[in-house]
Amino acid sequence: MKITKYPQSCLLVETKGKKILIDPGTLKYKEEYFDVWNNVDIILITHKHPDHCNIEILEKISDNTKIYSTKEVQDANQTLNVNVIKENDIIELDSIKVEVVHALHGYQPLLKGAKEINENVGYIIDDGENRLYTTSDTICFKNDYKADILCIPVTGYGLTMSAFEAALYSKEVGATLTIPIHMDNPAFPPDFKFIEEMFNKYDAEYEILENEESIEVE
Repeated sequence: MKITKYPQSCLLVETKGKKILIDPGTLKYKEEYFDVWNNVDIILITHKHPDHCNIEILEKISDNTKIYSTKEVQDANQTLNVNVIKENDIIELDSIKVEVVHALHGYQPLLKGAKEINENVGYIIDDGENRLYTTSDTICFKNDYKADILCIPVTGYGLTMSAFEAALYSKEVGATLTIPIHMDNPAFPPDFKFIEEMFNKYDAEYEILENEESIEVE
């Protein structure tokens, strides 16, 4: 399984001859990304915020690429052809199984009104050898999810887990590798010292990827 990180929470997962793009957003978008993003099998969107859902680009994506997301995303972007999914659904892509899982977007007053998220999901991609879990923007919640690779926000600010909860969450799901994401918004900068301190304290293996950097997991 090959994982390539793009800005904010965008990931390209390549496995079993398939390409899965997750949360292609607007933050730090570059025109050269389009050729890559337009050459995938499916796109998974966790929620409607533009840093996860670049409508202008998604409307140009090839009709051969299926886009999966929530009804809230479809309602907010009615020109977009969305295959509507919900928590506990399963998306099958040949031998790959994608589980749609619970996520709970944090709230603070800056989200009052149309920016508030009422429907949010995470995804667990299972290729039979590895399970990659991308959580979406979520605060901590009790669950029994298991994964080898965890992609999780660590910035906090009331919207997502901080590095403290994320490190504990990594241990809870049994991840052997955690990839911190959602760190490109200058309004909510990451604290790299705190990330290092928390993941080391709780003995959680992690790797911070630069944008456009890839990692391969056997």
